[in-house]
Amino acid sequence: MRVLVSACLLGRNCKYSGGNNRNERVLAFLRDKECVPVCPEVEAGLPVPRPPVEIRAGRVVTKDGRDMDEIYRRGVCRVLARMGRVDLAILKSGSPTCGVHDIYDGTFSGKKIKGQGVLAEALVRAGVPVVDEKELLSGPDAEGLTAFRDKP
Repeated sequence: MRVLVSACLLGRNCKYSGGNNRNERVLAFLRDKECVPVCPEVEAGLPVPRPPVEIRAGRVVTKDGRDMDEIYRRGVCRVLARMGRVDLAILKSGSPTCGVHDIYDGTFSGKKIKGQGVLAEALVRAGVPVVDEKELLSGPDAEGLTAFRDKP
């Protein structure tokens, strides 16, 4: 099984703040799988750390309103171009690029709304099954992903 995964979940320091979101459950799930780590922001050439962004009116913007949409979507295009065939994507919840079910609302107030980040949206359009790390953690043995576990 070939799994695309948000690089921050693997412990790579690529978060906007310079840190990571290392997740032991994700690492355990990936142990016997081929892993394709990605960070669309880094793929776009953005630095680590970098200013935080959220999606406002369908566009990726900084808190002061600077439009970063084209840059972020360029990173998504680079991920899609190099990922090859993948069976599953595990992405970071809440992220403006990787959020699968929810994203921050664009006010930089910490409030989340239903929605997808720009990478999650592109992967769904490409037919890739997408989950976030919370879904992987939803059961004592990642019950929600057992259908993927035995896939060659």
